[in-house]
Amino acid sequence: TIPRFLFFPNIIDKLVDRTSFPNTTLSVGFFNQQNIGLDKQNLTGIYNYSWSYKRRNTISFDVFNLQFVRNMNPGNYFKVYRSSYNTLNVIADRTNVNPDYLDENGNLIIENGSTDAFIQDVLNGNTNANEQDTRSVLSIDERKDRLTENNLILASNVVYTYSNRFNLKDQDFFTFRTKVESAGNILNAIAKSSSKTNSNGKHTILDVAYSQYIKGEVDFIKYFDLGNKNVLAVRAFGGIAIPYGNSDNIPFSRSYFAGGSNDNRAWQSYRLGPGRSGGALDFNEANMKLAFNAEYRFNVSGPWNMALFADAGNIWNALDNITDEEMTFNGLKSLKDLALGTGLGIRYDFSFFVVRLDLGFKTYNPANEANRKWFKEWNLSKTVLNVGINYPF
Repeated sequence: TIPRFLFFPNIIDKLVDRTSFPNTTLSVGFFNQQNIGLDKQNLTGIYNYSWSYKRRNTISFDVFNLQFVRNMNPGNYFKVYRSSYNTLNVIADRTNVNPDYLDENGNLIIENGSTDAFIQDVLNGNTNANEQDTRSVLSIDERKDRLTENNLILASNVVYTYSNRFNLKDQDFFTFRTKVESAGNILNAIAKSSSKTNSNGKHTILDVAYSQYIKGEVDFIKYFDLGNKNVLAVRAFGGIAIPYGNSDNIPFSRSYFAGGSNDNRAWQSYRLGPGRSGGALDFNEANMKLAFNAEYRFNVSGPWNMALFADAGNIWNALDNITDEEMTFNGLKSLKDLALGTGLGIRYDFSFFVVRLDLGFKTYNPANEANRKWFKEWNLSKTVLNVGINYPF
C-alpha cells in the first residue's frame, strides 16, 4: 500500500484533493489446496485506489480485481458433498439402476464415474425414475456443475461508504455503504477477437469460460444509544448480481449465502434457502439476498453483556438459469420466504475485542409446511449455537 496515487497521477489529482488521504494498493496472491476436497488453485490480483473526503466519506475503486480458479480434482465431488451423494443413493435404490454402477453394498461407485453415468441415465429418460426424483437429480447435477467449474473473473468495482461515527466508543451513529461491480467486459472484447468457445458455446480464455455480470449492494447500519450501556443496533442489506453475455449464473465466490454468526443466527452458514427450498444441498447459494437484523445490547456486570436479537432474511435465484419456483424470487410475493430467527447472546468485552456466544431459534421457517412455519422449531433441541469475535454488525 502506497500513500499516493500511482499511474495517471496528474489526471487523478485533478479529481481528488491530496488532503483526502489517497492510497494505491497492489495485491497478488496464490492459493493451492490439496486435501480430500476438490483440490483448487486460486490466483488473485487487485489494483486499487482509495481515498477519504472529510473523513466521513470513503471511496474504494478497484481498477481491476482478478480471480482465476482451477479445480484440480472435480472427480472427488461426491466424496466431499455427501448429502448429494446420499440422495442419489436413495433414488438409485428405488430405480432400475444399471447394476454395474453399484458396489458390493449397493451404493453408487464414485471412483469410476458411475454417479455421473447414473445422473445422465435419469436425465435422458433411461430409467423409471418419477418426476420428483428426476427433478432432484437435475438439481444435484446443476449444482455439481456450478461447484466444479473453473472460473476466470476480471472485475472492476466502486465502494462508497459514509459514516458519522466519531470513534470506536461512539454508540449513536449510522453507516451507509454501497457497491457496484462489473465483470467480464474487457475479457469479452479479447475473447471475441480469438473466437474460442467451449462445448456450451461460451467464449473462453485459457480454455476457461470467463464470467460476465453486474452486481450491486446496499448496506445500512444504525446504532441508537439508549443510555446506561444500552444500545439498539439495526441493519438492512440488499444485494443482487445479474449474469449476462457469456454467463448464465454467478461464480460461487461472488454469490450470496445465508445463515451463520454474522447473518441469520438461527441457521448455520449455507443452510438457509434459496427461497423456501429448505437448504437441501451442502452449500446453498444464490445471486440475490435480503437481510434485516435488530439487536438490543445491555450490560449485566463489568465486562459481561447480553443481547436479544431478531434476524430476518433469505437468498434467492433471480434472472439466472435456475427456474425452480421454490428457489427463485418472483416479486413481492416471495417476501413471505423471509426466514425469521430470534435469540439471545452472551458477550465478554476484553476492551480490544469482544467474544460472543449467540443462541438462535428458528421462529419462522419458510421451508416448512403451512401449519408448521411459526414457532414449531422454537425449542432447545433445534437451537443453533454461534461463536463469534466482535459484534455481528
